[in-house]
Amino acid sequence: MSAGSFDYRELDEVIHSRIRLAIMAVLISVDEAEFTFLREKTGATDGNLSIHLRKLEEAGYIGVTKQFVAKKPVSSYRLTKKGKKAFSDYVERLGSMVKPT
Repeated sequence: MSAGSFDYRELDEVIHSRIRLAIMAVLISVDEAEFTFLREKTGATDGNLSIHLRKLEEAGYIGVTKQFVAKKPVSSYRLTKKGKKAFSDYVERLGSMVKPT
């Protein structure tokens, strides 16, 4: 795709949010991350982060494992194969937008 033919509407709307993009960027670089780690890295509130994680999970981009550790709930998130592909496509499309012709 050339920069001249780039259509911004082709950007994935699920990923194209500051917090969801940050979540995806963190998860692409690790095997999995706990909720508290993602909260720290994104600077989001618990409620806001939960909403964005749910949206990514509903899209099939992330998977979650919930368990209890020392009687406390711990949620760990990881990118799915679909999520890795979606993030790669997103980065490629965005890159084509900013590359000189």
